[in-house]
Amino acid sequence: MMADMKSFDEPMPAVGIFWYDQEEHDFFGVYKKELTPKMVEEAANKGIKVINYEEPDYRQNTRGRVAWNIDHFIVFVGQWAKDIEPELTALIEKYFALPYFEFRYDEHWDLGHGWSGDL
Repeated sequence: MMADMKSFDEPMPAVGIFWYDQEEHDFFGVYKKELTPKMVEEAANKGIKVINYEEPDYRQNTRGRVAWNIDHFIVFVGQWAKDIEPELTALIEKYFALPYFEFRYDEHWDLGHGWSGDL
């Protein structure tokens, strides 16, 4: 699918991190990198199951992570995202050009919690 998207000159899907502004209902920070077929192939050859983006320490803001896990995208978020999932879905599709993904809720993405580094 990623090769098909590139052939139509559409943005490639990306992995990265984002911070959500609850008052503006938009992201106020997005750091991402395109996920290329070469990256997926190299990760598979090395036995790496998850491709993600390094996260700065911003534990006091609502945030999440977009990662690639073998054959699909995962968006890690805290419980804060459950009530706004449709809105968040639209923002993730817009900013990360994702064709499909699933949400995974984890306490590490709630306010005040840090990322453990384990996916």
